This record gives sequence, structure tokens and C-alpha cells, in this order.
Amino acid sequence: MSILVDHEIRAEIESGKLILDPFDASLIQPNSYDVRLSDRFSWHEKSDEVIDPYKCDTVLTSLVHVQGESILLHQGQFILGATLEKVCLPRDIVGQLTGKSSLARLGVMVHVTAGFIDAGFSHPPAHITLEIVNVGNRPVRLHAGMAIGQMVFTRTVECEVAYHEKPNAKYNGQPAAAHSRYYLNSRS
Repeated sequence: MSILVDHEIRAEIESGKLILDPFDASLIQPNSYDVRLSDRFSWHEKSDEVIDPYKCDTVLTSLVHVQGESILLHQGQFILGATLEKVCLPRDIVGQLTGKSSLARLGVMVHVTAGFIDAGFSHPPAHITLEIVNVGNRPVRLHAGMAIGQMVFTRTVECEVAYHEKPNAKYNGQPAAAHSRYYLNSRS
């Protein structure tokens, strides 16, 4: 296993095995690709109602969806965003999404806990949903199209069952800023 470097990322994209759409060669870094922020955002309205991850109606209640060129992220606010790029990984490459240091220094966390993207995600290509929170002391304006994170690609042995082939691949083909689908999990 090894992290792909710039020329390997470029070669995987040119071969069509790794899809980043839209692709911009200037966003390739020595060991990653800078992903940009889409113009779609979503969050739960503030409420004392309990969200039960196993109950669809509680997860999907009080959702706000907005589309815009920018969004003001207040202190302590949590929103879902998405990458501008749609991503499709081959069976032998996994992705790891990390934040940009420059935004972290402003208090913006881009992918709270779910930065790992399985080999074989997603057919068709899909946006990566971002769990964004401002842990800083001041509001921060985020702009659609800005570099929001870095995708690191690691070559692995080819998986037996790619993400998109799993019967429970609930985020395959997901739209931008897709909400939790945990309720599709079994309780057993």
C-alpha cells in the first residue's frame, strides 16, 4: 500500500480509473488533490426534538436545504456541505479526505469524523458529503468553489466487493450534502 503522488494521481485520472469531475490539474498537490466546496448546504433547524438514527422521520425532520455562492458559518454551527467534484474510485484505491490547514487555523473542521472513502465508491460518480463545523471564536464565510479539503489516495490490493457492489451501499450515487441514512442499517 502506498499513497499516490502527483504523477500517479494524474495517470490514474488520465486512464479513467479514478474520476474527479470536474477535474482541474492545477489542484493536484504532491500527495493529494484539493477538492472544492459545492454550492449546496444542509442542516437541522435548532430544536429540542431528539434524533434517533434508527428512525427515518426523526432524521429527516426540520431539515434546511440551501444553495448559494457562499454561506456564513457561525461559531459552534454544524452544517453539511459537499465537494464540487463527483468522485469515483477504482477497486484498488481508497480515499481519505482531510481538511485544509489554512481553514483549520480559522476554526473550520471539514470532515468531522467520516473522512474515509472505500474502494469502489461510487458508481455513478457522486459528491462527497462534508460534515463542517466552526469551532473557532468568529463566524467564517465559506465560498462555493473554494478549496475546502484534500483528498489523499492510497493504492491497496484490489477489494473483493467494491463499495458500489455492496447491497447496503446507501451513499452510492449520493447527491450533494446528503443527510444520514443510518436508519437503513439493521439493529441486529
